[in-house]
Amino acid sequence: MAFDFHKNKDEYYLQQKDNSTEFIHPFVEEFVKIDASLKVLEIGCAEGGVLCSFLAKGAKGVGIELLQSRLDLANHYLSAEIPKEQFTLINKNIYDIDPQKDLPFLFDLIILKDVIEHIPHQEKVMHELKKFLAPGGKIFFGFPPWQMPFGGHQQICNSKFLHLLPYFHLLPKFLYRGILKLFGEPQSIIDELMDIKDTGISLERFERIVAAENYKTVNKQLYLFNPIYKYKFKLKPRKQAKLIGAIPYLRNYFTTCGYYLIEKK
Repeated sequence: MAFDFHKNKDEYYLQQKDNSTEFIHPFVEEFVKIDASLKVLEIGCAEGGVLCSFLAKGAKGVGIELLQSRLDLANHYLSAEIPKEQFTLINKNIYDIDPQKDLPFLFDLIILKDVIEHIPHQEKVMHELKKFLAPGGKIFFGFPPWQMPFGGHQQICNSKFLHLLPYFHLLPKFLYRGILKLFGEPQSIIDELMDIKDTGISLERFERIVAAENYKTVNKQLYLFNPIYKYKFKLKPRKQAKLIGAIPYLRNYFTTCGYYLIEKK
């Protein structure tokens, strides 16, 4: 099946690691050197593939993840490749962490890859991240705009038809929920998809929060075809056309991923 990577954690881990090395690293390294001096934090690190790509270049890092089962896998994967003294894994909500007391250092780079669209009250978390940054530190975000064809994460549906059906997550809630029930999706998946409908974020909303929280964008790239599609679907990544990327709101419907690097003003 085309979507087996969502269940095959070994494959998913490698996809995240390879995508990070090939695409996220060059994007970040325009402004941040990735070497043994770098201290990196990944929020929502899941199985640790993205974090591992930075540790493999000598960086020291911390991964924070709410699901203990995913953190256990991250420890398994990272321990097989990376010296234990290079990384720390934490099963906590970031709001429950005092970086001055609970962490070994502040961070030159914070990573949220496919995470911000799952977080409620995004303004709050963007404000909180400032506490974790070292002077001159930067934050990387990679996320799908909510309005893009599969911005609802319907690829997690059990129904083969639904996980290939674009844009139907944009329907009103009662219709969206009704279709999911009609196709026999379990309540756990329906609940997850409805949560994502509540937290999905557009490019405009993200950029407004960046400005309101007194950050500035130092690097940005929109993609017509998300770089991760190279590993998931064998599709060649394609950057978004500048004309489409310059049209507010419309660009969300045709942009499958946005990369941003921001810093405090």
